[in-house]
Amino acid sequence: MRKQPSGRSRTTSSGSAGRGSGSGRGAPAASGRVTRRRRVAPTAKKPAKRPARREPGDPARRQRWLIVLAAIVVTVFVGRLIQVQVVQGPALASDALQARLATQVTMAHRGDILDVNGTVLATSVDRYTIIANQDTIQTFRGNGRYDAEGEPVQDGALGIAQLLGPVLGESKATLAARLNGENRYVRLKKDVVPEVQRAVAELGLRAYVSSELTSERTYPAGAVAGPLLGFVDVDQDGQGGIEAAFDDVLAGTDGTHTYERGRDGVPIPASAIESVAAVPGQDVRLTIDGDVQWKAEELLDDAVRDTGSAYGMAIVQDVRTGEIVAMADSGEVDPNDRSTAAVADGSRAVSVVFEPGSTGKVIALAAALEGGYWEPTDQFEVPDTYTVDGETFRDSHSHPVERWTLAGIFAQSSNTGTVMMGEKIPFAVRYDYLRKFGFGERTALGLPGESSGLLPAENINEVENRTPYTILFGQGVAVSAIQATQVFSTIANGGVSMPAAILAGTQTADGVVTDADAGDGTRVVSEETAADVLTLMEAATSEEGTGSKAQVPGYRVAGKTGTAQMFEGGGTTYMASYIGVAPADDPRYTVSVFLKSPRSSIFGGVVAAPVFSELMGYTLRKEGVPPSTEPVDQFPLTW
Repeated sequence: MRKQPSGRSRTTSSGSAGRGSGSGRGAPAASGRVTRRRRVAPTAKKPAKRPARREPGDPARRQRWLIVLAAIVVTVFVGRLIQVQVVQGPALASDALQARLATQVTMAHRGDILDVNGTVLATSVDRYTIIANQDTIQTFRGNGRYDAEGEPVQDGALGIAQLLGPVLGESKATLAARLNGENRYVRLKKDVVPEVQRAVAELGLRAYVSSELTSERTYPAGAVAGPLLGFVDVDQDGQGGIEAAFDDVLAGTDGTHTYERGRDGVPIPASAIESVAAVPGQDVRLTIDGDVQWKAEELLDDAVRDTGSAYGMAIVQDVRTGEIVAMADSGEVDPNDRSTAAVADGSRAVSVVFEPGSTGKVIALAAALEGGYWEPTDQFEVPDTYTVDGETFRDSHSHPVERWTLAGIFAQSSNTGTVMMGEKIPFAVRYDYLRKFGFGERTALGLPGESSGLLPAENINEVENRTPYTILFGQGVAVSAIQATQVFSTIANGGVSMPAAILAGTQTADGVVTDADAGDGTRVVSEETAADVLTLMEAATSEEGTGSKAQVPGYRVAGKTGTAQMFEGGGTTYMASYIGVAPADDPRYTVSVFLKSPRSSIFGGVVAAPVFSELMGYTLRKEGVPPSTEPVDQFPLTW
């Protein structure tokens, strides 16, 4: 029997034998021979392809892969963590801290300015600026509170305004409008007094409204020494006068307080990072006597009114120390009133320059005596007109030829006689003494705006002939009031020039007092020459001199009148002056008085000398200077 091949079977078109339906196909042969038909197996369906048999999983291998994957993930996270925490950590932490930090400046208390007796001329008082944080105000809730009028407190800006308005003295509606917004720093009110600041703090609105400590400069004496004191700006920096000259001493050093704050701007409790205490400024004690300063200003104002002058200046100086006892300007200048710029102009006594006029003859006289060119008793025949080197000079008034001694020329303030005296003095010597007496350079005061004055060129005698002679009687040069005053103080101090001083000392907040260094004096002329010049100046104040109205009852006075031309605005005006010292037998003070453009008279002996008399008398009596006792021993004025 043939073996059925595996694989595919051929199939016939007929069905199986037992299923014949009578069809002719597959019937027995006609011969009747029974033919055994081969049974054909039915065609089998193609079996489906069985999937390849998978090997069972290896748990250990799978675990290893998971461990590797987990290790990679962990490594990435650890690396990132190291980068954030270690590499970038300090920088990120610092950035975050800086975002939270806020620094508040603590203003240093500015030192006081005191007069020589300790009277306060300038001081600083605490003031506050009220600040609003609009960004946090929107989160405010009334929470059942009631305002001063018993009305329920609303939420937001209106509620803050209900509470804050009455304290600040502002309407609720106006204040509410200013509180609305997104700014974190809005100034609501400046220069708030401490009582109001405390009332604001008691409202419990710190998260929304805060205050900053500021300072306000006040001048208790008002207009007394106003131009001399100067002023401060909004940042409390000195901008004029004493305030500017000693700003580094008065200002102190501001402190700081650094703290962390939340997103709402409220300080985080116990978050102070650093606090540096403010160092208060030192008090400045001046040599100025407030009483004498007040008297000088009062007398000047009266004189300006009575004489029709444009303005006046007066200085009182201690001849032994160079200390300024008073430096006054006419006109009421109150540093408390900043509605005008007058306080910014400073004192004219150091800034305005003018020809000294006849007061400058003191220098020519000192040079003549110190150089041995003349003696006080030398005799001259003095005309009212005198010509030298092609230049003609005239006295202030016509007069016949006078037989005057050198003392008489000075007492009568003769220009022609002074030129006759000066011919003998070489120009280089004349010029040198202008320098020795301080012309052409600033004094030691160090006040803002101080002028050094004007001197002609040293070779002016090679250029023209007039100025070398006019400088003998105070023309052709320009000086300030303090420079002119220094000349007389030098003579009164025995020929030794002391540096002008206005600072007596300083005092720290702890009470440590430091006296100012008086400085060393400089000898200009000999004591003998100074004594002779002083005697000649005393003659100028006698009844026979031009300054008789400067006399002070009970005291011997030595001084000189001055009437100097000033060319201004295309015209000519005058500076009338008188400068003198007293007591002449034991000099203590120099007083100088200057009146610009007087209308009643242009002569210093008429308008300035009376002011000198009253101011010098007041100063001597206040300081308890005893009256003069030694008799006057004058040089002869005529021959």
